Amino acid sequence: MAEDFYDTLGISREASDSEIKSAYRKLAMKYHPDRNQGDSAAEQKFKDVSQAYEILKDPKKRQTYDQFGHAAFEQGGGGAGGFGQQGFGGFSDIFEDIFGAFGEGGQRESRGDDLRYDVTIDLEEAFTGKSLEVTIPKMINCPEQHSYKSCSTCQGYGKVRTQSGFFSMERTCGRCGGTGQEMKGRCSKCSNTGRIKQNKKIQIKIPAGVETGNRIRMSGEGEAGERGGSYGDLYVFININNHKLFQRERDNIICDVAIPFTTATLGGNIEVPTIEKKMVNVSIPKGMQSGHKLRIKGKGMSILRTNTRGDMIVKVHAETPVNLSSDQEKLLNQFNETLTKKNSKMTEGFFDKVKKMFN
Repeated sequence: MAEDFYDTLGISREASDSEIKSAYRKLAMKYHPDRNQGDSAAEQKFKDVSQAYEILKDPKKRQTYDQFGHAAFEQGGGGAGGFGQQGFGGFSDIFEDIFGAFGEGGQRESRGDDLRYDVTIDLEEAFTGKSLEVTIPKMINCPEQHSYKSCSTCQGYGKVRTQSGFFSMERTCGRCGGTGQEMKGRCSKCSNTGRIKQNKKIQIKIPAGVETGNRIRMSGEGEAGERGGSYGDLYVFININNHKLFQRERDNIICDVAIPFTTATLGGNIEVPTIEKKMVNVSIPKGMQSGHKLRIKGKGMSILRTNTRGDMIVKVHAETPVNLSSDQEKLLNQFNETLTKKNSKMTEGFFDKVKKMFN
């Protein structure tokens, strides 16, 4: 009886697509014929795991297999296609799916490096969003037209193997850099690497609502790969300067405002600035204590990838007057003599706690 495909890959029947792919990758690398030359058992094992992956990677084939087992894929066994008809010719497609794109003649493509660019903006720019043009030095594809052939050292494999007694060692081919390709002829511009250094202008669009530490991925704006390889990506990291007036707390903006102690006592109205450089009226209730917070809905930061905003938090601080004249001090003393317990929210409560502590 043929071995269960799940057992062949060493996974459970509830395995996810990524778990199936990971299991196959490990086993295919282990039993690949290039690594086990002359080993018929390894070659058969490679065929078995590839056969199992061919079925389980396809949701429809997997469902059919779960219902009917191997019988559904024997020659002539249903619309899913049997192994008797397709043989093992599809394994190159499976390997391409697992191990990446292949270039001309089955040779590997070398993807270019990713790049990082750091941008520092002001809080107002984080609120509105910003577009900017930057110049980045990077490797780009050589403008000359090149053609490639299979590497004469590794024959397109990308690696070379050396034998020392019973031990076999494999290393990246020094001639092609592991791509399996080498350029036909000579190029004086790129020294046959397929790349040249150039300063490139790039437009970066920073969306409204970004925070320090956010990054923007710009696909294909990294460096070109060697020997015609694809471009890597550019990652733009955001840093936001501290603001002189506002502090940011996620999507909210906090603003500390000092008011006269008379306004805090009697109440009134004040105007405070917002992040969009407008003034908004705030009502101060009678008897407001220093440190009290007032919330203004929808006047905070832009929220990333939405059309909404956070709130503005106005933190009020009652200012103690200084440099009083003798007449002002006299008036304050007269006022202080008229105060009773009902005029205080904090002082009497504090001294009550102190008395209880020592009783």
